[in-house]
Amino acid sequence: MENLYLILWLHFFADFVLQSDSMAKNKSSSLLWLALHCFTYSLVWLFFPLKFILFTGLSHFVVDFCTSRVGKKFWEAGRVHAFFVVIGFDQALHLSLLFWSNTYLG
Repeated sequence: MENLYLILWLHFFADFVLQSDSMAKNKSSSLLWLALHCFTYSLVWLFFPLKFILFTGLSHFVVDFCTSRVGKKFWEAGRVHAFFVVIGFDQALHLSLLFWSNTYLG
């Protein structure tokens, strides 16, 4: 159970605290910014097994590739509730994948 708390807080730190404004604003339209965000995100997992880190970095890229683009469309259309539903879905998906990979790859 303690490892799940560690994963939760590391994810929060990596996905929000370490994500710069430029990463957050540009990852929906630039693969370079998205890759930089995912690389930075992956750095907090360096004490986990390599297969966990690789799966986590790649799955984070795929999830953010999709959700950042959908979220941006809702935000630009002024559909704030829909935007935050996408953010919530994004986080639920990230955490589900992290907990799965901890169980099977950790």
